Amino acid sequence: MIEKTTYFNFSNKFYLVLLTLCFVLPTFAQETPQLKLGGALRFNYNLSSWKEGQKKRGGDFGYDMFRVNAVAAYKGIFLNAEYRLYSEGFGGGFLKQGWLGYKFNELDQIHIGLTQVPFGIQQYNSNNWFFNLTYYVGMEDDHDMGVKYMHTGEKFEYQLAFFKNAEELRFGNNTETSPNRYSYDISGRNKEINQFNGKFIYKFGKDAAQRLGFSAEYGKLYNLDTEELGDHSAVAAHYEITKGKWNAKAQFITASHDPANAEGESRDLVIMAAYGTPYQVAAYFNMYSLTISRNIPVEWGPISNLQFYNDFGYMQKKTQGFEDSYMNVTGVLVSAGSVYTYIDYAAGYNHSWLGGNFVDDFSKGNPDAKWEARFNINIGYYF
Repeated sequence: MIEKTTYFNFSNKFYLVLLTLCFVLPTFAQETPQLKLGGALRFNYNLSSWKEGQKKRGGDFGYDMFRVNAVAAYKGIFLNAEYRLYSEGFGGGFLKQGWLGYKFNELDQIHIGLTQVPFGIQQYNSNNWFFNLTYYVGMEDDHDMGVKYMHTGEKFEYQLAFFKNAEELRFGNNTETSPNRYSYDISGRNKEINQFNGKFIYKFGKDAAQRLGFSAEYGKLYNLDTEELGDHSAVAAHYEITKGKWNAKAQFITASHDPANAEGESRDLVIMAAYGTPYQVAAYFNMYSLTISRNIPVEWGPISNLQFYNDFGYMQKKTQGFEDSYMNVTGVLVSAGSVYTYIDYAAGYNHSWLGGNFVDDFSKGNPDAKWEARFNINIGYYF
């Protein structure tokens, strides 16, 4: 009971601070409203090693996604929003991001709304269309509802954030988090609430631009059955280097989830969801990732650049009897004007999206699993 009381008092204080920020920020800068609209239309071809029928017909080619982007600014307040439309089987339409921002100066700004969680290498810990293994456990390109402060200096960058919860689409008293979302969040009988994030980056190097960073997050998990609070936390160390046309990224994450589940329900796993469907994820794990890429400028008609890459991820599960998960993607991004084409060979072991049974590959896994692969071509026109 004491823990619940503390939670409500803290929430009230947060709302007062949020309202104060909205009304006291000075309103100067451009006097004329600015609006820029953009978006993308993407199609996808894939051929998967574990789908016998698909192999017999030579793969499948179809609609992937249509999105609309809006960037606006007026009197120093700016907006950034992106809405995506997938097929019904992948969650249909939902907001990827949508936030209001304010720049205090050239180095400091604040975002309020559905904004990217400051954790790990950003914007992406990957080069390919599939992302890295970090994405599938909610630790790459994650977006939640809250407020974020950002400082971007010549040598140092840092971000501090508080997230009230993941993007909420259902506002009932006892309703589960909707799986129709872009980034993976805790779902099922638990909800992410009151999460704090901090991220620090040190930039150095002359001929090679290097970024050495540390990230941490801590938040609560509210259980709908017990009405008790569990918690979750993660820390990450990350390094990125860019030298000429080369780029490399390395990252280590350790994460733990301790849900206050009802009696008889396992605490060795949590439910996560995105794209319309939930699955299980190990509650305690380490994750290692390493990526490398090389740009090659070309002049082949409309094609101006080829980016070759290899992205690797390894999920080491701490619960005894759980089988580890792996992912590796080798590919090339072909840039031709406004058309960007990812050509990927993605391989996975105990991976829900790469040959697994989808339900428990990222939790207990299957000791008899074998590596499966998917050849994928994603073609997108970005405008």
